[in-house]
Amino acid sequence: MTTLTHPPALTALTEDEAMFREAARDFAESEVAPRVSRMEAARHIDSDLISLLFELGFMGMEIPEHFGGTAGSFFTAVLVVEELSRVDPSVGVLVDVQNTLVNNALLSWGTPEQLSRHLPPLASGTVGAYALSEAGSGSDAFALASRAVRDGSDWVLNGRKMWITSGAEAGLFIIFANVEPEMGYKGITAFIVERDMPGFSVGKKEDKLGIRASSTTELVLDDVRVPRENVLGEPGQGYKVAIETLNEGRIGIGAQMVGLAQGAFDHTAKYVQEREQFGRPIAEFQAVQFQLAEIATEIEAARLMVYNAARLKDQGSRFLREGAMAKLFASRMAQEVSSICIDLHGGYGFTREYPVEKYYRDAKIGTIYEGTSNMQLQTIAKDLLRG
Repeated sequence: MTTLTHPPALTALTEDEAMFREAARDFAESEVAPRVSRMEAARHIDSDLISLLFELGFMGMEIPEHFGGTAGSFFTAVLVVEELSRVDPSVGVLVDVQNTLVNNALLSWGTPEQLSRHLPPLASGTVGAYALSEAGSGSDAFALASRAVRDGSDWVLNGRKMWITSGAEAGLFIIFANVEPEMGYKGITAFIVERDMPGFSVGKKEDKLGIRASSTTELVLDDVRVPRENVLGEPGQGYKVAIETLNEGRIGIGAQMVGLAQGAFDHTAKYVQEREQFGRPIAEFQAVQFQLAEIATEIEAARLMVYNAARLKDQGSRFLREGAMAKLFASRMAQEVSSICIDLHGGYGFTREYPVEKYYRDAKIGTIYEGTSNMQLQTIAKDLLRG
């Protein structure tokens, strides 16, 4: 019995896509794998590992070459996130947020001056973070309490952001605040905030169930003065920036969940060939074989949904429904697969001696961040009813 390490869908890759996929796989196995347990316990990603991610171009996948990026496709970024998440979903989400949220928001909405100033650092060494959520605005993302008030040619920001991925490492933040609360969501505006701006600080770091090496922090805005040239898009267009970016970002989370499930499967397929009961490897029992077949099928189905949504995005086609479906299905699948993998390990699966318990804990966040499963269902239903 072999592991599903070369799934059929990958035969359709271009030469460049296959090259990046293999580079990400090699990097994950050689550089990430030896650090997983230590980074999990320390609750942070090694700074030298982040530097290597930049050196290999994984943090600037879609950034044009003249800005120092890789000039790849969204689909290629999805492949990289999948392969990294196969070894450690914490590293996968660091790369995912950088590419599918921060870089994509700038590429889609940034002025030429903003691109020239911010893309080269984001391609070479600056981690980015995306700050929409607050304590009182999760699924209701536009119930923002953070405010921005114009003061001369600047904006002054006040408020607190919650659940910000990569907040501890980031040097640049895309932060959403409301400039006209009486206008509701039409007053929301996106701002580019740099870490060293006076009044800005990173607050509490959350102690989480899973993806523990990935930092999740609070951000504190205390009279942060932001120049008008740091408005991303136009004042009042922040809701459009958020919606469009998150539509893309959920595909990246789908890729993270596919990679996670694949990693759990790979460890389990190896284990069942080594573990003996009743005088033979448990892989020879039909009940075990059928479970492996079921979860391998689920992984492949999710992978194809994620790949399809990513291809549609690259083609400039509509992908709202497909992206939501991919995220919904992949996140549910990852929880189911990682749970079955623990079952197949028996008592060992419930200990930290084997890696499947970490995949199980890491999988839970997939149904929560970048849009809960209920929000994905709502998005899919609305799109279906619109025809």
